[in-house]
Amino acid sequence: MRADLLRRAAELSRTGQAFAIATVVRREPASSAQVGNTALVDERGAFHGWLGGSCIQPTVIREAVASIKDAAPRLISLSPHPDEDRRPGLTAFPMTCHSGGSVEIFIEPVVPAPRLLVFGVSPAAQALARLGLVMGYTIDAIDPEADRATFPDAERVSADLRGLELADRPASQRHRLFAVVATLGQHDEEAIVQALAVEPAYLGVVASRKRFGEIANTLKARGVTTAALARVTNPAGIDIGARAPEEIALSILAEIVRVRHAAAAQAAEAVGTPAPAAQEERDPVCGMTVSPGASTPRAEHGGRTFFFCCGGCRERFLAAPERYVPALAS
Repeated sequence: MRADLLRRAAELSRTGQAFAIATVVRREPASSAQVGNTALVDERGAFHGWLGGSCIQPTVIREAVASIKDAAPRLISLSPHPDEDRRPGLTAFPMTCHSGGSVEIFIEPVVPAPRLLVFGVSPAAQALARLGLVMGYTIDAIDPEADRATFPDAERVSADLRGLELADRPASQRHRLFAVVATLGQHDEEAIVQALAVEPAYLGVVASRKRFGEIANTLKARGVTTAALARVTNPAGIDIGARAPEEIALSILAEIVRVRHAAAAQAAEAVGTPAPAAQEERDPVCGMTVSPGASTPRAEHGGRTFFFCCGGCRERFLAAPERYVPALAS
């Protein structure tokens, strides 16, 4: 992989962003791609690298974003005769580059570990940190009294959320963020306000219903809305009759796993649902389906806007629009 792509991958990893690595694993002339050509696609669809002609990019971006959403790799091909390429484990798409040829591209998602914010230094909070680490979560221990002796294996130990760079993260990353307030009477309200501010996919509070009712009334008096409090799960955890701190931690993490899997299922279903036709256009030159965006090449002709997969198709259209408009209509 090129050094600039390695640096880009390192930066995405450092900031907790998901991305996919797309690598050419087979090619046939006259494709300009070469085996080993690599590109990175982040979860917003930004493309970095080289995989051959620019007409390949829209398909790779679409499949890479889908791969990130369902956290599963995929092998795709682009060929002038996609029906001949179909086989188990490979998804074939038409190659529309004018150079012809075909390529196979392996797309591998790199999805950061889910992140668990543990508020408090109670035995339940410590048990959550220990068990969460075993289950593959990145642990942030947050409490004015938290230290490395209490949370030796946490990724970060902090008095509050300042400096953790969470508030400005896009919503696409927050589905991997979870929070549990296990302060048990020590600055409960402050911890809940901090957790609500970062909009985690799950926010559980370890407290009795009666105690949480008192907390909620205090927070409402401070201006926290009913809608915000509705995002809080209390009591936290699945009811398994938990008593010991480790049992409480187990019940909460089981609930978080359920939330994670439900979100993943919804994402996979969304990926498999075709986009409405109004959101897509067809390139009149090569016939590729294009999802118009701010940077999508376009041109005006006959009072209509036409969209293109790349600048080359746009230039060919502008040179002889009357050649391509009838083909698009048909």
